[in-house]
Amino acid sequence: MGYGAPRTIRDHILFVERRLKAAHVVFGHGTEDARDEAAWLVAGAMKIAPGALAARLALRPGRAAAARIRTLLAARIRTRRPLAYLLGEAWFAGHRYVVDPRVIVPRSLIGEFLPEGGASPLADPDIGAILDLCTGSGAIAIAAARAFPRARVDAVDISQDALKVAARNVRLHGLTGRIRLFASDLFAGIGKRRYDLILSNPPYVSAPEMAALPREYRNEPALALSGGEDGLDLVVPILHQAGAHLTEDGRLVLEVGASREALERRFPDRPFLWLASAADECVGYWHKEDLEIFARD
Repeated sequence: MGYGAPRTIRDHILFVERRLKAAHVVFGHGTEDARDEAAWLVAGAMKIAPGALAARLALRPGRAAAARIRTLLAARIRTRRPLAYLLGEAWFAGHRYVVDPRVIVPRSLIGEFLPEGGASPLADPDIGAILDLCTGSGAIAIAAARAFPRARVDAVDISQDALKVAARNVRLHGLTGRIRLFASDLFAGIGKRRYDLILSNPPYVSAPEMAALPREYRNEPALALSGGEDGLDLVVPILHQAGAHLTEDGRLVLEVGASREALERRFPDRPFLWLASAADECVGYWHKEDLEIFARD
């Protein structure tokens, strides 16, 4: 079946979708399939917020916009870089973030449990101090600041490059007065600070998984992905140390991805509660008292 030259925005989306499928592009950096990726690519090329695209499908892009769509498409297929890097932006928990290859593209499932102004299993008006451990782009810290408007947030990362990107996002969202960024190797730079809520999406990809990653994922910084042989090099120290940095009613929310099975095998007698997200159950939830058994190792 032949196809004519794309005219409307809808046509361009369908054209891009076909090309992405034919090129066997891998998704997972904000989209899960070729149609969604195509819609985001066209919207990004035309400077349209993804949520506003549906109302404009019958419009015809001008020559310059059509050229940008084709240029982005060619770069996406040739380089296999995540579309977020090519656009210089990503969307997380309903808001736009600046991203580049110094940070992984924000996609943590923790965002589902930090709805701005909505119900959440973490909802607690008394939360006043939050730590985002391994903050990367700062997306989780910013989502937390929005979900808990009275809280102050510390956001830390071992990567100075990542902190520079996070600082841009904190400024973009007007939260410099509530979010403090600083370098720390997990809790090493925290001192004696204690928090009502610790959030962390640390590197947790195992060595076999790292070796099998598609090119799209290998364009992200390995430092932000690699969790060692079984994916637990940072997960286990966080479980051991987090309790010492929580207030008496404090809680830890920790994403572990596919390393959940390895974690449960290592600690078969330990308490685990997994929050159910739309995609998976790999976000653990512990109260301070639940972590005491880990601290005794």
